[in-house]
Amino acid sequence: MPKEYVLREGKEFLLKSSSFENGGIIPKKYTCEGEDINPQLSWEGVEGAKSYALIMYDPDAPVGTFIHWVLYNIPPNKKNIEEGVATREHVEGIGRHGKNDFGKFEYAGPCPPRGHGQHRYYFALHALNVEELGIKGKVDASKLLNAIKGKVIGYGILMGKFSR
Repeated sequence: MPKEYVLREGKEFLLKSSSFENGGIIPKKYTCEGEDINPQLSWEGVEGAKSYALIMYDPDAPVGTFIHWVLYNIPPNKKNIEEGVATREHVEGIGRHGKNDFGKFEYAGPCPPRGHGQHRYYFALHALNVEELGIKGKVDASKLLNAIKGKVIGYGILMGKFSR
């Protein structure tokens, strides 16, 4: 069973994208075969949220669940993430990037091995009851999940598919 990178705690809220529909195909633009930029995401604010944390993962990867994007300390007044977020560790007004499974602190689009069929890509956004996560050292998805346990007051999930 692939590992899930979403803590289903608190109230579920709607996470959506103008780039693709939930359960739909992620356009090539947002993959390794295109511009490899993140898609646009938006959500309704969660009452009491003091920050948000996002993990994008592929549970269908042949090596086990593969992490494509980690973003945390997203401000509570933020209700969307524009496409093409800067590829640096700290992005002013948006948050901090954690390390993905490519070893980089940025978004890395869907890129399943050729001939492996269609993969599912989950964007899991967590609403948190803390302003800032004071995580020390380099943050990856596992470290982020451990840091937010007991702090999640809501979550939203968006899933897209892609194959090569």
